Amino acid sequence: MIVDDMIDTAGTLVQAAVALNRNGAERVLASATHAVLSGPAVQRIEESPIEEVVVTNTIPTASACGSAKITCLSVAKLLAEAILSIHDETSVSKLFI
Repeated sequence: MIVDDMIDTAGTLVQAAVALNRNGAERVLASATHAVLSGPAVQRIEESPIEEVVVTNTIPTASACGSAKITCLSVAKLLAEAILSIHDETSVSKLFI
């Protein structure tokens, strides 16, 4: 499992996946908070040994969500609850329990 904060062109991500695969990993999964996915990123992921990449929709990524290997999770509910907690002057920490 590769965990990162951001995937831009996916070059480093794919290189890490290839290295894991070469060294005996049976499966390679990845996740990142921000999916910039610029340039050849989606194609690189599609052609890589990565089985699945899970990202959030903190950045609009319409092309990524059409990929069979990329799962996009919505942060809308979490952000809405955070905004409501701030507005109501209640704890935002409760969202992470």
